[in-house]
Amino acid sequence: MSTSATSLREAFKQYVHTMKSYEEAVGVLYYDLRTQAPKKAGEGRSDVLGLLSTELFKMQISDTIGDMLNQLSEPEIHKQLDSIELKLIEELKKDYERSKKIPTELYQEYVTLTSKAESVWEDAKEQSDFAMFQPYLEKIVQFNRKFVELWGYEGHPYNTLLDMYEPGLNVDTLDRVFGEIRAKAVPLVSAIAESPHQPDEAFLNRPFDKQKQREFSEYILKEMGFDFEAGRMDESAHPFATGLNLGDVRITTRFVPNDITFSLFSSIHEGGHALYEQNISPDLAGTLLCTGTTMAIHESQSRYWENKVGRSFAFWKRYFIDLQKLFPETLEGVSVEQFYRAMNVSRPSLIRIEADELTYNLHIMIRYELEKALIGGDLAVADLPAAWNDKYKEYLGVVPGNDGEGVLQDVHWAGGSFGYFPSYSLGNMYAAQFMHTMKKEMPDYENIIEAGELQKLKAWLTDKVYRHGKMKTPSELVMDITGEELNPKYLTDYLEQKYKEIYRL
Repeated sequence: MSTSATSLREAFKQYVHTMKSYEEAVGVLYYDLRTQAPKKAGEGRSDVLGLLSTELFKMQISDTIGDMLNQLSEPEIHKQLDSIELKLIEELKKDYERSKKIPTELYQEYVTLTSKAESVWEDAKEQSDFAMFQPYLEKIVQFNRKFVELWGYEGHPYNTLLDMYEPGLNVDTLDRVFGEIRAKAVPLVSAIAESPHQPDEAFLNRPFDKQKQREFSEYILKEMGFDFEAGRMDESAHPFATGLNLGDVRITTRFVPNDITFSLFSSIHEGGHALYEQNISPDLAGTLLCTGTTMAIHESQSRYWENKVGRSFAFWKRYFIDLQKLFPETLEGVSVEQFYRAMNVSRPSLIRIEADELTYNLHIMIRYELEKALIGGDLAVADLPAAWNDKYKEYLGVVPGNDGEGVLQDVHWAGGSFGYFPSYSLGNMYAAQFMHTMKKEMPDYENIIEAGELQKLKAWLTDKVYRHGKMKTPSELVMDITGEELNPKYLTDYLEQKYKEIYRL
């Protein structure tokens, strides 16, 4: 390879590393704002986040990166690049062409707005006051509509936002797979409600010491293979995970005094995200490929660990005795089967993150339909609370008593994450499909969990999913692992089998 080509590759590598460094700095400041920063820090921190994010944005659309991408795409140089460089160029080209359409000043204004909006959202949620948050959300929706117009779209405007989180996904596909799940879930929800075999869950409302809850969550995370020397766990109003680099992956949870389930399953869920970020191949370190391939695949890992493992009977046959040792009086007289059934109670509820596996997807469908209407211009932000309540009554038969447990319960819209929510349900589908293959390749799958050998599951997932980072698309991953494209049947079959057993249908 010529000296000039070698210099170009080195310059490109350094440029990408600088972009990644900005991204990490933004991640650290955001994490601090959501976990440890004093209440009044929001205004000043938002400006800093806006400034740094804009510097990163400028790098994404600069003539420098544009020229590099063009030169690296020339046939003589292109054929000499390795697979990581080729994939990185492909991803950066897509980002460059999309970001170039957004004026820098507009982007900075948007980042600053969303950072402030998240702090306002926290207060609005606490006070159940949508009016406080409404002007911010109206601006955020306006920005997203403007971005879609600048980016361009095919079919529904919402398709462009979906593509940012799950490339190739569109409303037609979502309407179809959601329809398949709804057709199986709704009759099952009705049958469960009529079953005389309702689990006893009263013991879950007893006091659970916060420090002991933390101790147990950290213990389970270690059992899963979370490396506390390369990560940490803190508290936040809304649990989340962030991968700063391979040696610094952080998660948050929230402890509820009279509910062991919330913090535990939030910790396991975010721990699933963290395992993905901690176990990407070191070859991808320092590049923008050192992350999960899409949000839906990322969610497949968090929801696999939370539900397919953490809420399984095999899991509690191993770990319930450890929980009882921490809470001997609170769990006195409770059997492992009682605990397992209580962990998996299914009933319509108001709060998405507290929903059971079966009804969870209905929560996502509601958000998806509302987002689609907001971006399509069919729903005004001012009418969102009423539309939210109507959808909950229609889909789940429950109505929020206030905006805090209704339209304000999620942080996503405050951060501008339109198109993100469907990733959760897609993640459920991917998780069930991956588990189906895992069981075929590991005939002693249930025994492995019951023996507490959770790191064998982590090893399988590292080989099949984690190590690849963003090198493979979701379609490539699913096809390579399972031999077929995404199929919602695995999720509906799993849910039917599990809940018919629990409710003795």
